[in-house]
Amino acid sequence: MTMTGEEHARAVTGPWWWARRRSAVLDGSLALVSALECGAEGIRFARDAGVPVAVGIGFGVVAGSMLLVRRRWPIAVVLVAIAITPAQMGFLMGIVGLYTLASCEVPRRIIGALAGMSLLGTMIVTFVRVRQDLARGDLTLGDWFVPFAAVTTSLGLTAPPVLLGLYVGARRRLMESLRERADSLERELQLLAERAEERAEWARGEERTRIAREMHDVVAHRVSLMVVHAAALQAVARKDPEKAVKNAALVGDMGRQALTELREMLGVLRAGEDVAGRAASAPLVAVGAAAAAAASRAAGEEAGSAEGPCLSELDELIGQSTAAGMAVDLSVMGEVRSYAAEIEQTAYRVVQEALTNVHKHAAGAKTHVRLAHRASEIAMQVENEPPPEPGSAAAARLPSGGNGLVGMRERVAALGGVFVSGPTDTGGFRVSAVIPAV
Repeated sequence: MTMTGEEHARAVTGPWWWARRRSAVLDGSLALVSALECGAEGIRFARDAGVPVAVGIGFGVVAGSMLLVRRRWPIAVVLVAIAITPAQMGFLMGIVGLYTLASCEVPRRIIGALAGMSLLGTMIVTFVRVRQDLARGDLTLGDWFVPFAAVTTSLGLTAPPVLLGLYVGARRRLMESLRERADSLERELQLLAERAEERAEWARGEERTRIAREMHDVVAHRVSLMVVHAAALQAVARKDPEKAVKNAALVGDMGRQALTELREMLGVLRAGEDVAGRAASAPLVAVGAAAAAAASRAAGEEAGSAEGPCLSELDELIGQSTAAGMAVDLSVMGEVRSYAAEIEQTAYRVVQEALTNVHKHAAGAKTHVRLAHRASEIAMQVENEPPPEPGSAAAARLPSGGNGLVGMRERVAALGGVFVSGPTDTGGFRVSAVIPAV
């Protein structure tokens, strides 16, 4: 099992320059064995050099103890091992020092130079020692054995630790590279998850805005007409029963239409929740990228499949306002043709909301609805004259949330169109919109 870079950094618990306590214990044990070895070999060195034995032992112990700093200063350890090679001591320190040097982040030319010096020193010392043994008669082999023993001994003490150190160093660097890549991948996944959450939150906000806009258009217009007809019904209930019955029927029709449209919208929402629930069972990494996109596509498909208003229903819409007592004049310019569903729905909603605002703020005012079919766009304008009675809107008790114009502007802007609204010079109000039709 491998660790990431952060986990590896937290795992550093050793003293001084050691990463772990067991590494310190290992180096301490190797230094102790090396000191004992060099101290024992220092006895013969003291006799050959003609110095007190205690001096030879102390020299060997101090030199062998250098192995304790092999991780901190590997070059120094190898140099000390090469320096004491003529005294025929420090074989363990030389082997371990070369291994440590080859496995560290040291330039290859330095490793090669020190390994060559160690090889040459060991070869010379072995050559001299074997030749002395042959001269004393300790060995009865031929002269060919001297160079053979020197070469094999020096290669045996130098090549294996260097090759093993190079392999361990390469493997360590590979593991560090994999840790870095794992850290980078983890950071990227975290960033992707954050971005996916932001996109999902944005999508939820957009969906809430769209639902609120649809609810406002459906409820505000239908209920406003229902309030107007209810007020008229109350006024003529005793004087003209037939007209009262007619107004009551209109109120019922509008209520049923509002309920039908609300039912269609709720059906789309339930279908979207089912798709989002199925997408929630996907893996965590794919939630941000796939779930939000799948939910958005599903909502779009369901919304597209639901029957929405179109421009052909404008006559019916204006007829409802006319039945409520508003004088509405419709004029159509250009060649009538069909458009994409979202364009026709947006154009219908703009006219619908504009008429609703007239009912709320200028009840009884004459209104002009103009629709222009152009080559690459469709334009619409709803303009009302000043109301005959300034207090008529307040008398009808129609509340206003101030979101109608905002919703119309958002709808038109979403299709790349232009929306303008404001009062006219005569005291009325004008709403204009142009939507690209390509």
